[in-house]
Amino acid sequence: MRTTRLLTAAAVSAAAVAALGLAAPVAVARDGMNVSPSNIVVQPSVIARGGQITVTVDGCPQGGTMTSDAFGTATLTSISGTNQSARGTATISDNARPGSYDLTVTCSGRTLVSPRAFTVLGGVRGGLGGSSSTGATPTDIAIGGGLVAAAVAGGGVFWMRRRAERRI
Repeated sequence: MRTTRLLTAAAVSAAAVAALGLAAPVAVARDGMNVSPSNIVVQPSVIARGGQITVTVDGCPQGGTMTSDAFGTATLTSISGTNQSARGTATISDNARPGSYDLTVTCSGRTLVSPRAFTVLGGVRGGLGGSSSTGATPTDIAIGGGLVAAAVAGGGVFWMRRRAERRI
């Protein structure tokens, strides 16, 4: 039983050392100049026209650019951190069509495309049903005034009938 535990512990230790040994060259390569953009994060992922998105890219230490049919070109600025990240904001064009859009990031001469990175929502076709003005319009005031006048007339008729019934 003790021999089994020792063999298990030795196997686990060997696996950990092997994993560490394989990860070390990757860490060294990442600290060098051969860093390429990766892990594009777009927030929010669903946006309305005229809204603003924030894009964060790992592996972009000197910053770069981002492009999309929904907003054109915007700048990525480097931020401090362990992932050598860059961040930028872009405003979605007012005439962007509803649907999913690709995002292309260029950092240090290297390009990364994130297909369907975000979705632009379409507007509602509401017509002129009160959406073009604020407050009461003259039509609303006329309708309200007519309803108040009808209520006053109806109350007066009801009161006069009740008064006439008492005299009988």
